[in-house]
Amino acid sequence: MSLKVLVAEDDSNIANLVRLYLSKEGYFVLLAKDGQEALEIYQSQQPDMLILDIMMPRLDGWEIIRKVRGKSGIPIIVLTARDEEADKVLGLELGADDYVTKPFSPRELVARVRALCRRYCGTASASTPRYTFPGLSIDLEGREVVCASQTISLTPKEFELLACLARHPGRVFSRGALLEQVWGYHCPEDDRTVNVHVKRLRQKLSNSDYTYIQTVWGVGYKFEVKPLENKSGDED
Repeated sequence: MSLKVLVAEDDSNIANLVRLYLSKEGYFVLLAKDGQEALEIYQSQQPDMLILDIMMPRLDGWEIIRKVRGKSGIPIIVLTARDEEADKVLGLELGADDYVTKPFSPRELVARVRALCRRYCGTASASTPRYTFPGLSIDLEGREVVCASQTISLTPKEFELLACLARHPGRVFSRGALLEQVWGYHCPEDDRTVNVHVKRLRQKLSNSDYTYIQTVWGVGYKFEVKPLENKSGDED
């Protein structure tokens, strides 16, 4: 069964270009010409992924992300001409999994869609392990994270980032390495993406008596369980 991708884009030329490339890869593409229509299609058709422009009539992309993230963790890619760092950080903090600026390469966009689908839409092996640490449990098959006896809602990229780090406790990952392993690509300008996702993960896991993602200054991050009193802050 083809995965359904909802593309919300008020520029018909761009929307049709994205649909053409995704359709060639076997995806079933739904198009919305404004934000309100996108939300209605999302609610009625339950797509597997969203590709959203930000500046759209009736309802902008920011509001769509807020509404969707209140109910679902499906992958979201922002596709926009807004290339300021503040806009990118806002999109990621609201819950977008990736951020692509216009003009863009359709092939690169398809590659990012494939990478997200491999990590979120695929099925896990029945033998997939559960990682258990003090105050934290990560079920890779069920894609469930329990922290301090509470189930934590994570976006696909947040889950994959946590799982990637937790698979290798003590191993230091550069931001570039995390981009390659979790996002499926590495662009030096996108290193901030990792910082934002780490910040969100730390906030969501903050109800525990432990910290889990440690900053290695000048290098990147590692997974290491430390009692809360040793925490030095949520810096990048």
